[in-house]
Amino acid sequence: MTFDDIRAIALRWPEVEDGTSYGTPALKVRKKMLVRLKEDGDSLVMPGVPQDERDMLIESRPKVFYLTDHYRDYPMVLIRLSKATRAIVEPLMLRQWRTLASRTALKAFNAR
Repeated sequence: MTFDDIRAIALRWPEVEDGTSYGTPALKVRKKMLVRLKEDGDSLVMPGVPQDERDMLIESRPKVFYLTDHYRDYPMVLIRLSKATRAIVEPLMLRQWRTLASRTALKAFNAR
């Protein structure tokens, strides 16, 4: 996957917009970060992943999921896009989108 693939998925959802975060491309929902591309150009910063789930993901797929010390204390995981598939990334992004989207957007999305 690439960040362009991530964009194509997420921009179909209500309230998702292009943006930047820490000088890198990002996708935002109502000005809050949905995901962002890490400075290495291949890693996706994926917020909204509780630490216990993150640990399980890293253990089960260490080539796809990883962590740096910087993110250790936050509910986030890093995803190597070059090793990931849509089936892995989309459910995590959709769950995070649902936490950021307005009630109106959620209702419209669920009605589809």
